[in-house]
Amino acid sequence: MSAWLVRQAYTLLLRLGTPAYLWRVWLRGRDEPDYRADWPRRLGLYDAAYRAQVASGASSSGPVLWLHAVSLGEARAATPLVQALRAARPDMRLLLTHTTATGREAGRALLRPGDLQTWLPYDTPGAVRRFLALHRPAVGVLMETEVWPNVQHEAARAGLPMVLANARLSEKSLRQGRRFAALLQPAAQALRLCLAQTQDDAARLRAMGAPAVQVSGNLKFDLAPDPALLERGKAWRAVDRRPVVLAASTREGEEGGLLDAWRQAMSASLVDSATVRPRLFIVPRHPQRFDEVAQAVTAAGFTLSRRSAWPASGPHAEAQAADVWLGDSMGEMPAYYAAADVALLGGSFAPLGGQNLIEAAACGCPVVMGPSTFNFAQAAELSEAAGAAWRVQDWPAGVAQAVALTEPKARGEASARALAFAAAHRGAARQMAEAIWQVARG
Repeated sequence: MSAWLVRQAYTLLLRLGTPAYLWRVWLRGRDEPDYRADWPRRLGLYDAAYRAQVASGASSSGPVLWLHAVSLGEARAATPLVQALRAARPDMRLLLTHTTATGREAGRALLRPGDLQTWLPYDTPGAVRRFLALHRPAVGVLMETEVWPNVQHEAARAGLPMVLANARLSEKSLRQGRRFAALLQPAAQALRLCLAQTQDDAARLRAMGAPAVQVSGNLKFDLAPDPALLERGKAWRAVDRRPVVLAASTREGEEGGLLDAWRQAMSASLVDSATVRPRLFIVPRHPQRFDEVAQAVTAAGFTLSRRSAWPASGPHAEAQAADVWLGDSMGEMPAYYAAADVALLGGSFAPLGGQNLIEAAACGCPVVMGPSTFNFAQAAELSEAAGAAWRVQDWPAGVAQAVALTEPKARGEASARALAFAAAHRGAARQMAEAIWQVARG
């Protein structure tokens, strides 16, 4: 079957599924109201007020750079890239799009007067055409893994160069992509440039059909933790000097195994009677799961204190007496890392590919990771080789390793290695910004 026919079939399925898509967005809005904000824009439908906002900046001499940061992780990773892009072209206007509410919230911090923020249109030709016709960007930048068949096709028709920045592609994703090659390969071929994180990512992107690929490193090394948040975390720790083991960005299905392993560790010889008992600090990846995780902690027999209940001064007396702390706030990850001796990497103890361990290293927090780290394969290997991370096979082994690292001398040495590891790999943002503006110039 030809690529054209496959894309037509894909488009038909999307159109038939539009009511279900909008219903899903509306349901997500019950827990995260931002999902319901400006929802017609998801279909490329723009009201007069927004059109006037777009038009108000049309007289600017600077180029419009469209950057799509689908969710929270991509929006955070985009921060140093946007800074580098602005440094090279101070007159640029940023058009920032997202798919999730957490990405939209995090992306607001990247905006300046004259910039625009909206939803990525649903991947149907009409929605994408309306989006491009209204905004007329000079170049489009997708982050990490985002390739959309109709977005790529319509951008090519409009003469809009598209760049995939901080690009990564796992072996599993490559296999899946090959199964749908008639649909995804033309989208990859339509990219003007892929800026890959690693040589392995570059090889897999070429195998998917990307015509121009260069290795530029990982933007997440260029993220500098907010000093105020680091100080906040240190202040929390100073209030109560018990060692802290952070379970960072845990995913659905992981907390049960973690809590079982923690209970066993706290009742076994891992914690000597003369040693101050460590505290577990759980930070779920997704905010809609905060209540669910809180219930799991109390059902497991632990006393709980939620970050959202603390005063501005930090953990109160009730929190200091609790077995487990729950990080149920947004945007405070550097504070959580600063409060911890060591982090257990969420998403790596289930077959989910792990989460960003680079942020932990930049905060000086060593990491214990499970067997699944394909989303950050090279960073995991490099951090392990640098002595900033340890790999284990399951939660019991992870908890045992983490508790061992709360010993002051071991923790101090591991923290220094984590900071050195993060510092050694910076510089991707400047390289990517130079390449993107070169593409924009044609």
